[in-house]
Amino acid sequence: MAGDSGERTGDASTWLDRAQLAGLASAGAGAIHLAAAGIHAEHPTLARLFVLLGALQIIAGLVLALSARRAAAVAVAVVSAAAVGGWMLTRMSGISWITGLEEAESPQFADTVCAGLGVVALVLAVVVVVLGARPAPKVSLVPPGAVVAVVSVAAMFTGATHVHSHDAAGQAHAASASGHEHGTTSPTTDTAGNAHDHGSTEVTTAPFDPVQPVDLSGVDGVTPEQEAFAEDLVTRTLRDLPQWSDPEVADAAGFHSIGDAATGHEHYVQWDWINDDVMLDPNHPESLVYEPQPDGSKRLVSAMYMLPTSMALEDVPDWGGALMQWHVHDNLCYTDDPVAPLVRGLTAADGTCRPPLVKHDEAAMIHVWIVPQECGPFASLEGVGAGRIPEGEQRLCDHVHGS
Repeated sequence: MAGDSGERTGDASTWLDRAQLAGLASAGAGAIHLAAAGIHAEHPTLARLFVLLGALQIIAGLVLALSARRAAAVAVAVVSAAAVGGWMLTRMSGISWITGLEEAESPQFADTVCAGLGVVALVLAVVVVVLGARPAPKVSLVPPGAVVAVVSVAAMFTGATHVHSHDAAGQAHAASASGHEHGTTSPTTDTAGNAHDHGSTEVTTAPFDPVQPVDLSGVDGVTPEQEAFAEDLVTRTLRDLPQWSDPEVADAAGFHSIGDAATGHEHYVQWDWINDDVMLDPNHPESLVYEPQPDGSKRLVSAMYMLPTSMALEDVPDWGGALMQWHVHDNLCYTDDPVAPLVRGLTAADGTCRPPLVKHDEAAMIHVWIVPQECGPFASLEGVGAGRIPEGEQRLCDHVHGS
């Protein structure tokens, strides 16, 4: 090889080893960045940045490994320097102009491995650029290639367990089972431990249609008082909640987004209303759920009523019986903002949040939808967004009042 490859003396194979090692390290770091893009999907700009950076690292690394050209080495050095420099910045001070990276974070296994591979790629690429074809010790590529593959896959695997986003009042998403069993109804247990058997035979489903009169009858084990309570709550919500259809009206009333629009549902919370003495009031809701639209607008789809944090999930009154299933989000980590906290991660295995993120007190909550909902007017979101329900209960999908 001559010209751009810069070979002047020595065994070409020794120089190719050096370039190939740099290329392998760059490709390994790029693979981790591509995996991180999915984990940070709640922040589109950050996710796209990871995709771009990962793609550049992989492409430049492969070109260097296959062609052994100085130009490719320069490309690997530049993109690796950008990746490593960005990582150091996010660990020291955060990057204020990139949503999702505003707060400094402690190094974790996945990002540390990614940065380490970036350093290896940077150093070796610079050596190739500076020294050209100067002979280097002969090294078999099998062992280092295997090491790069193992640590990269391990980093991607562990990184997937540290989701940085969440859904409404949580929402970020490892998925949990929705518990839907279409065609049959399933028993649930109320907060007092009483079993509610909706029946083991097939039932005729009636789609929840907000424009039709509210009729929540037909569920075994629900008392007339519980049915009346649930119907009244849905009726009042359908009638009064649309006053909050404009997010600017909600903003003016002190609601703040928790930053989960990328999940498909964006929650606005009025934090001062959670622990007041008003409950289940569409004129005074603790949280509003909007659905982002393709044109950039937001459609109001649900209230998310929240009870005072002094009331444990297991102590919620059995107002609606088997019709209403409450839940909490006890695994969300927020920015330490006293006015408008944002969901930025999930708790660690011990239930704590990694500083500077903080965990809020649990508040039992329930959705009341004002748009068609396949699992009834009180359906929770699915996946992480569904939250934790009372122990012993099955995830409720009301097929009598849902499509």
